[in-house]
Amino acid sequence: MRLSALSPSIGSMSFALPPLVNPHRQIGARTFDFSRRVAVMAIVNRTPDSFYDAGANFALEDAVAAGLQAVEQGADWVDIGGVPFAPGTPLDPRIEAARVVPVIRALRESTDVVISVDTFHAEVARHSIDAGANVINDTTGLSDPDLAATVADSEASLVLVHSRAKPRTQFARPHYDDVAVEVRDFLAARIDRARAAGVPDERLFVDPGHDLNKNTLHSLELIRRLDVITELGFPTLVALSNKDFIGEVLDRPKVSRLEGSLASAVACVLNGARVVRVHEVAESVATIRMAEAILGLREPALLKHNMSDVNER
Repeated sequence: MRLSALSPSIGSMSFALPPLVNPHRQIGARTFDFSRRVAVMAIVNRTPDSFYDAGANFALEDAVAAGLQAVEQGADWVDIGGVPFAPGTPLDPRIEAARVVPVIRALRESTDVVISVDTFHAEVARHSIDAGANVINDTTGLSDPDLAATVADSEASLVLVHSRAKPRTQFARPHYDDVAVEVRDFLAARIDRARAAGVPDERLFVDPGHDLNKNTLHSLELIRRLDVITELGFPTLVALSNKDFIGEVLDRPKVSRLEGSLASAVACVLNGARVVRVHEVAESVATIRMAEAILGLREPALLKHNMSDVNER
């Protein structure tokens, strides 16, 4: 039996889904309708000092295997990083490229999954795109003045992320008078900058940057008021998985934050997020697909319960 109409209004619950600029996106070989779909982005960090896995995927073969496993578990997108966001010694872009480019090439040879690279260097972006990356995920909000033009000269998409510090530097005691509005205004300015460099709207995403130069109260408010960000009209990516704000809310170490990560992801999806960046892929895919069904964006895989005249046993 097919549902006659899928609606974002369910009983007394009503979800105001954001109007999107060009929700139909062709990203590499894959097509997405972000008015009816949430993409799950898997994280693969090829760094010896990564935030969550502490270098578990630093070896090339381990990073490639992690990416392929994520695809098998249902990830739509794999995000490859060669440098942590956290404060630390700057890494030469040539070393960063040497970390991520072989992973991109190996994955591209095996799958048509969307591949993004978490980098703020135009040089790394260029090599990554040449190797087969479809998206550049810049967690520094165009700190490199050449990055947007580099993306514009390709077919790649660009994720614009809110953060205030210079790359890999500390930002002590962040203050916002209205965190949602200030993040929105920052992203709007970066959208204008990317457009001026030649990146078309249909290749732009935004990310409010939970935890990036923000404290726990800021991150929680950004979840509650994500509609302020989605009102920009671009597909909104949220990177929440196992972050410190979850650990502080629940008083849990990084390895015990799955439930908080999933709850945060669902809250964001209900508020309009359309890409969710995750560490635990299988659990997140099931959670996001359930959230899509609650929103009326996805039909159930099966319709059997209480759908027959025959008693179920």
